[in-house]
Formats: sequence, C-alpha cells, structure tokens
Amino acid sequence: MNNLTIDRRRFLSASAALALTAYGANGMNMLHPTAQTYRVGLIGTGWYGKSDLFRLIQVAPVEVVALCDVDKNMLEAAGKLVSQRQKSGKVPKLYGDYRKMLDENKMDIVLIGTPDHWHALQTIDALKSGAHVYVQKPISVDVMEGEAMVAAARKYNKVVQVGTQRKSTPHLIDAKKKIVETGLLGKVAHVEMCCYFHMRANGNPETQAVPAFLDYEMWTGPAPLRPYDGLPHIRWWRTFNEYGNGIMGDMCVHMLDTVRWMLGLGWPKKISSTGGVYVQKEGKSNIADTQTAVFEYDNLNCVWTHRSWGTPANADYPWSLTIYGDKGTLYASTMQYDFVPVDKKVEKIHKDVVYEKEKYPEDQTEERIELNAAPATRLHMLDFLSAIEKKSRPVADIEEGHISTASCILANISMKVGRPLVYDPQKREVVGDKEATALLKRPYRAPWKHPEPARV
Repeated sequence: MNNLTIDRRRFLSASAALALTAYGANGMNMLHPTAQTYRVGLIGTGWYGKSDLFRLIQVAPVEVVALCDVDKNMLEAAGKLVSQRQKSGKVPKLYGDYRKMLDENKMDIVLIGTPDHWHALQTIDALKSGAHVYVQKPISVDVMEGEAMVAAARKYNKVVQVGTQRKSTPHLIDAKKKIVETGLLGKVAHVEMCCYFHMRANGNPETQAVPAFLDYEMWTGPAPLRPYDGLPHIRWWRTFNEYGNGIMGDMCVHMLDTVRWMLGLGWPKKISSTGGVYVQKEGKSNIADTQTAVFEYDNLNCVWTHRSWGTPANADYPWSLTIYGDKGTLYASTMQYDFVPVDKKVEKIHKDVVYEKEKYPEDQTEERIELNAAPATRLHMLDFLSAIEKKSRPVADIEEGHISTASCILANISMKVGRPLVYDPQKREVVGDKEATALLKRPYRAPWKHPEPARV
C-alpha cells in the first residue's frame, strides 16, 4: 500500500467523522477523532461479517489482528482480503475456534457476523475477554439469550452496538427529524411494516459428506445437528428455525427497530401473530412463508406482514414501513422515503438513499456489497467508536436490539401457541402463560450451555 493510499485513508476517516456530526442532533453519538489504533477481531468471515469489517476499516484507524471461521477456505480468502484493505498490509491470525482467538489475543473490538444461533455465546465471551462488541441482528435466537447479553454488557461495562443500521441511515435520519419530529404526521395511530422479497430458500438437497475444509460440528454449536446437505452459508441456514427465527427474525427486526426509534417506543404491550407454510411446501424449509404479527402499544398497532411469494403490496416499497398520522403518511425503506400529506396544499416530500461510490471507490469492486447500506454502516461504526470513547450508549445499544429481537421472537411463539402474549421483561416471563414462558429459552445441544440472564 503506497503513501497516497494511506493519506487517502486518513482523509476519508476524518471526512466520515465530520459527516457524522451532521446527524448528532438526531440522537447519534458524535465522534471525537482519536490517534488510537483499535485492535480488532472478526468472528464469522462470510459475506456480511467482511462487509461490516471493511466499513470499519474505511472510517477508523484499526489493526485487524485475528479472524475466525469454521470454513477454512472462506477464512483464508478473508485473510488475504483484509491484508489488502488494512493499512499495515498484514494478514490477521486465522482461527477455527473463536474461544482460542479470544484467549490468545487482546482485542479492543470484536465484530460478530456468524449465524444467529451463535450470537449470544460469542458476544458474552467477547465481553468477558475485555472487548467491545459489534453484533449483527437479530441478537439472539431466544429471549433469554438476549436478556443474558444485555446483563453481560452492563456487568462488564462494555459497548455493544447491534447491526440495526437503519438508525444510521442518512435519509431515514432525515425522515425522523423532518417528518416525525416536526409533527407533520399529526397524531400517529397506525403503522404497517412488510417484506415481500422472495428470499426463502426452499430446496431438497441430498445428505452428503461434510467437506474437509468445514468444521460442521463447530458450525452447528449449540443448535440441533441437522444432517449435512451442503454449505449452509449465505441463505440456506436462514431457511431453518433451528438457527434463527425466519423472515420475522431476519427482516421484521429491522423495520420494527426503526419504527420504535422513530416513534420512541419501548416494549410492546401485547404481541400476536398468525401464519405458517401456506404456499411453498415442496422443500425442506420450515420457516413461515406467510406471516402477520401485531405489536400493540397504547392507541397504536404496529402490524407486520411478510410473504415470500406473490407480488408486493407496493412495488416501490417491497421491504418497508408506513407510519400513518391524521395529517399525513410516511413511507420509508432502505432506498427512499415519501411523505404524503392529507392537506393537498402541503407539499409532498421525497428523499432517496445516499450513495458514496465516488468517496469510497473500493465499494464498487467489493463482492456482494450492499451499496445502499454501506454509508449507513460506516456511520453506525463511527457511532459505535464514539460510544466507546465517550463511555456512552450507542444509537443501537444492545438493550434496544434486545427489545426489537425479542419482540419478533415472541411473535413467532405467539404463532406457535396460537394466542396473544404479554411479556414481562422484569419477571422475564409471559404473563399467565407457562407454556409460552417455557419457549423463551431453547434447549442447547451438549456440551454447550445456555447463558443465564443473571441480574446485574
């Protein structure tokens, strides 16, 4: 890497820090540039784990000291890519067991980009090791995991930022500030959220031998051990409830979290859901292809709908949220927002997603990058670093991530038991429902032990 590249990196880091100040008034932390170089590790070197890491490298002085993955091929390829992206040019140490990585390296920050069923154990172990954590959403596969993660963050006094980067998405910050907070919507009394992407993998691959480069036992970890039927990377693992919470846990968590942030909402008062596999019955997938959930607040219902078949209700907003007020409606997605007033004399407002292709030209050659999400993730990383430096809570603090994640998990439990649920976060139980309460904690496969959500 030449001096020109290094100088450009420094300039971009400073520019990104300055860019963040524009959003400070919206509740995000404002970064005070530091000379400190953060020692960073990544657990899970797949598509999004690398994407998060590369965004961090773009905006902060970091040294990636270690990478961990159970797929040796993916791990080695990630090591080479990181050496090309980071300032030192060094290939990080490579590990197949995250526990060994944490034991042998003192890291300031650990990024977690593994499948959902690993988030809780890896987050808690990283916190115990002394690191701050950036963990992908949803934070957990069951509600008690999330409670344990929040407790661990508070116990070890570390910053945990959740990858719900919609809170750091420029045009959505603008919508919150200019539409919601100014009162243009009037009285808000209904919200609709949806996802109509055909994203449910649903094949019938045959059982096969586990390849030598993959530690499938470690990949599975605390989850049930399914017969191996091909690499689970990318989308295949998401199609099974053994490892996550379906489209509800994957996509609703983003939109519900954004709505909660925009409207200042906490735990729902009641959650109900119906759905199942109604159309796509031909494959192995056991996640719902059709589902509706209602998250009830005082004088406000937030309604989620997903279908992984058919056409979207609104082609311009296939994965989105709609906030209805008596003075107007806000349509918002990762790509744009539109404000439509009731009063025809009031102007409509439209804003598109911000891209930074010219500022960060390396984005355009990065494999599978979500160009629309990259600017948001960069701001999210800056907010994370600012919270570390200021010893404050980040915009997507672990507790907020837990509320959004747990609400989606509770919706799935409601769908399973066939009735509405009221969760008490103080008692950590579903009020008056022993069957549903028992489902707040999934059994772990031996020898892994479920983390206990002990009081701090």
